[in-house]
Amino acid sequence: MKPRKSPFTFKSFEDLKVLLETKVFSLPDSQDSDLGVHEDKQSPELDEELFRKAMEGVTPIARDNYVERIFQIRLPEGSKNKDDAEVLTKLRNLVKYGIGFNVSDTPEYIEGTGYNVHPAVARRLHQGDFSMQAYVDLHGLRVDDAKEVFEEFLKWAVTTGKRGVLIIHGRGLSSPSEPILKNKVVEWLTRSPWRKWIIAYSSARRYDGGAGATYVLLRQRPISKRLKIRKRQ
Repeated sequence: MKPRKSPFTFKSFEDLKVLLETKVFSLPDSQDSDLGVHEDKQSPELDEELFRKAMEGVTPIARDNYVERIFQIRLPEGSKNKDDAEVLTKLRNLVKYGIGFNVSDTPEYIEGTGYNVHPAVARRLHQGDFSMQAYVDLHGLRVDDAKEVFEEFLKWAVTTGKRGVLIIHGRGLSSPSEPILKNKVVEWLTRSPWRKWIIAYSSARRYDGGAGATYVLLRQRPISKRLKIRKRQ
C-alpha cells in the first residue's frame, strides 16, 4: 500500500514562510493540540447514558454464587477479647498486689535438705506447710557480725525447742557480683556444725521476704555420726 501523499510539498523553509504569510494553512494554537491531546468535555448525564448503554443485557451475579475476597471470622460474643482481658487482669494483679508471682520460679530461689531428707520437704517448707516460730534480721550487718548473730539465734532456737525459724538476709542487690550475705547463710546452714540441726531450708514466700529471707526447719536433736552409720548398715 502506497503512503498517502500530502497536498503540500515543501522544498525549503522559504516556501513554508510564503505559505504561512499567504495563510494557506495555519499552525495549531496550543502545544496540546500539536501533541494530539484533546480535552473532551461532556456532561455527567451523557456519561451516565453511555454507561447505561454499555451495560445493557448484563445480569448481576447472584450473591449466593460468589465468595467475597475480604471476609472476617466472627468470634462468639462470650470469647471476644476474653484472652486479652484475662492477660491484662493478671498483669494488673501482679504489679499492684503481687498476685501470681512465685519466688520459686525465679533464679533467686534457693532450697536444700539435710542428711537423708527427701527433697519434697524443702518444697513443702516453701509452700508454708510448716509454721515459723521466730525470726532474726541480719540484713545490713557485716559478714562477721551477721555470723555471730546467726549462731546466737540458732543456739537460742534449738535450746527453746523452736522448729521453724525465718532468717532475713536481704537479696543482695547492692552487691557488685553476687548476694554475699545470702550465700553466707546458705554456707552456714550446709557446711558449719549447724548442718547437723538442719532438716531443710528454702526461700521464703513473698509476704515473708521472698528471696531476701530463708525458712529453716530444725531437728529436735542433731543428727550424729552413729545414726548415719546405722542407716548405712
